[in-house]
Amino acid sequence: MAREKFSSLSRFIAKILRHEPEIIGITLDSHGWAKVSELIEGVRKTRPIDIDILREIVATDRKGRYSFSDDGEFIRANQGHSVEVDADLEEREPPEKLYHGTSKDTVPVISAEGLKPMTRLYVHLSKDYNTAMKTGMRKGKPFVFRVKAGEMFRDGHKFYISANGVWQVKFVPPQYLEEESKNRNAEK
Repeated sequence: MAREKFSSLSRFIAKILRHEPEIIGITLDSHGWAKVSELIEGVRKTRPIDIDILREIVATDRKGRYSFSDDGEFIRANQGHSVEVDADLEEREPPEKLYHGTSKDTVPVISAEGLKPMTRLYVHLSKDYNTAMKTGMRKGKPFVFRVKAGEMFRDGHKFYISANGVWQVKFVPPQYLEEESKNRNAEK
């Protein structure tokens, strides 16, 4: 219930902490942290919010988009930034395969040019097909690419994982992509 109740507010907070902190008059530090009191004060200009609502949003967000600092004084988005921040992503060896969901109409361009972060700092990858499929559904008719992450890593590409388990990389060249949705449809 809490998720649905605050979904619009949660999306607004994500917009602030990932892309446009200036819309409520706050700034993020170099690691993407915003003062909780300033975030609440800024959001209150257009929407009702208090610390209890913010805590509920953070606790019930099914994607784990947000983190509080250990002392609870600061908050940040765990990933998905278009503003330049160092979100303290952990560099790590990825699993052999990761997945990226997109819309079917982008398949020819991605197959030719690879996966680019577009307006974000990193390309986001999922550890499982179903999560990638859900991501692709938000953008139209879904399509999932399988990323040869282990091979990329062995070839020198750096992978990062966010606090909420989203794998990230700066770019996925086309030679590391396989058309997963096409393969799954052929198996049926």
